[in-house]
Amino acid sequence: MALTEVAPIVTARLRHPDSHTLERYLATGGYDGLRRALRMEPEQVAEEVNAASLLGRGGAGFPAGRKWSMLRKAPVRYLVVNGDESEPATFKDHLLIERDPHAIIEGTLIAAYANQVTQAFIFVRGEFALGLERMQGALNEAYAHGAVGRDIFGSGFSVDVVLHPGAGAYIAGEETGLLESLEGKRAFPRIKPPYFPAAIGLYGEPTVVNNTETMANLPWIVQHGGHAFAALGQGSSTGTRLFALSGHVRRPGNYELEMAKTTFRDLIFAPVLGGGVRGGRQLKAFIPGGVSAPWFGPDQIDLPLSQDEVGKAGSMLGSGSVVVMDDQTCVVRAAWRIVRFFYRESCGQCTPCREGAGWIEKVVRRIEEGSGREQDLDLLLDVCDNISPGLSWPPQQTTICVLGPSIPSSIVWAIRMFRDEFLVHIKEGACPYG
Repeated sequence: MALTEVAPIVTARLRHPDSHTLERYLATGGYDGLRRALRMEPEQVAEEVNAASLLGRGGAGFPAGRKWSMLRKAPVRYLVVNGDESEPATFKDHLLIERDPHAIIEGTLIAAYANQVTQAFIFVRGEFALGLERMQGALNEAYAHGAVGRDIFGSGFSVDVVLHPGAGAYIAGEETGLLESLEGKRAFPRIKPPYFPAAIGLYGEPTVVNNTETMANLPWIVQHGGHAFAALGQGSSTGTRLFALSGHVRRPGNYELEMAKTTFRDLIFAPVLGGGVRGGRQLKAFIPGGVSAPWFGPDQIDLPLSQDEVGKAGSMLGSGSVVVMDDQTCVVRAAWRIVRFFYRESCGQCTPCREGAGWIEKVVRRIEEGSGREQDLDLLLDVCDNISPGLSWPPQQTTICVLGPSIPSSIVWAIRMFRDEFLVHIKEGACPYG
């Protein structure tokens, strides 16, 4: 599959070193989408987003327009933009927050107008020091420009936008954990259903939560029309999308690609993208959509970057993070590091997650350090099955949020794909990769 010549949407401005400033933003068409949206009825703006079939870029891939339609009518409604990107190897939102904060603000304002919300919040990971500084600077500039606040651009529409730093926990990126954090509480995910944020959200009021990259697409969609966006890509995977490529590739980084028209092979091996596996080594495996996704092997390298196709193959595009592992990678160590992350970031509310992650981490570490037993493999799968019954994909859920069923993926697929490598660790009493 050849690379397409589609112009970038959310990274179009990043070739300019001052892309984060209002001056550059206005010189490149900034806030024209908001001005156009304000001349339309709110319902018309929502219809354009619906026509675009824009899938949320945060991980779940739920259509943004449909999410908006679920927002309960009430005198007070909120919009929350989720920029609490904390998953290992996921760094696409970080790029947009630092390099094009005005695009996120403009998208936030368009969404706020379409949904007629009372107030909007942009929640940015607390560790993004430069990102927070630039987002606050951009927000101040936008207020001074008349794009935020009272009577925006003389339209009669008013809304305030508040920037809120995250509290330093991965679980604060889960949308209800985020709402708890915004309310000044510990980021414990809420039990749902029946009360999804669209019905009962921030401070008990209906709330829509969208990802930062989702917001950054909105100015383009309003300017060019939802059908123009939907003409890119294929099936339900429309438009372009940012992919954070990392691991053992020559050119790791963020790449904006047309969805469904590009394959994992293109992303990893094309000279203008990943440039191939570093050191001339062979591809051993790759994670297609964030560390909670089931792994793929070299035989799945020609799958298109399509939510539907990747889903049919048994995994997900998730957060847009693609991690490449070469033939010198110890898969036991890789799986252990992933489960250690989830263990440390578990909020501890649910027994399967809190206890299961801890036991899995201990057993995999034991194998990696050369003290494992053959029955440990069955033990690991049994504990994983207790967290997510059936060990299937999409996973069954026994916990309040999706962190729990995210734990087994790396372990189960590593054992299924590389059982012999686990056995070598056990029989030789050491990691063969040193």
